[in-house]
Amino acid sequence: MTRLLLASASPARRATLDAAGLAPLVAVSSVDEDAVLSAARERFGDLEPEDAVLLLAQAKAEDVARRLDDLDVAGWEDDEDVVVLGCDSMLEFDGQVLGKPADADDALARWRAMRGRTAVLHTGHWLVDERDPSDGGTRATLGATASTTVHFADLSDEEVAAYVATREPLAVAGAFTVDGLGGPFVERIEGDHHNVVGVSLPLLRHLLSDIDLTVPALWRR
Repeated sequence: MTRLLLASASPARRATLDAAGLAPLVAVSSVDEDAVLSAARERFGDLEPEDAVLLLAQAKAEDVARRLDDLDVAGWEDDEDVVVLGCDSMLEFDGQVLGKPADADDALARWRAMRGRTAVLHTGHWLVDERDPSDGGTRATLGATASTTVHFADLSDEEVAAYVATREPLAVAGAFTVDGLGGPFVERIEGDHHNVVGVSLPLLRHLLSDIDLTVPALWRR
């Protein structure tokens, strides 16, 4: 049997995969994101947002895959193979790439700038196939980025302050959610809404097909 192993601590990603019947195992990567991006910029120069999130997703997935023998993964049975999924998200707004806010003041400043405007949420996805080749495994490592356009509501100062006071924006890339308290503040999106939560289910399906694996094969219901 094959299981999906999510290389992320994000409860939103896990909940999305759970709702899709995938019930992923979870192992958080030990990647230093700033160090990975800094090393890449030294080699290649400035990175496009869609490339930066893909690079980080790859680093997370491959880090967990390398350490599989040393990890204590809750719920992982001895007879189960795994496919590791790494993800990373960033918001591209007004020529800048935004991860999680540094603090409440940063989140306030972002929302005052973003309200009534449009941004693009990029999420990199990377798969590492750790299945045994005798059981159909490919040992492949591959990925892609999904991008979704987000149209923000024109919030009042009071709404911005109240939302930041919940501290939800401080924990997520771009300082907003669509599946939580921030949902009413997103007027509409163009693209896959799951991608804004942190993992694009349609893109995941396509990546799995590239390693001859289907979504139903991973269902745990």
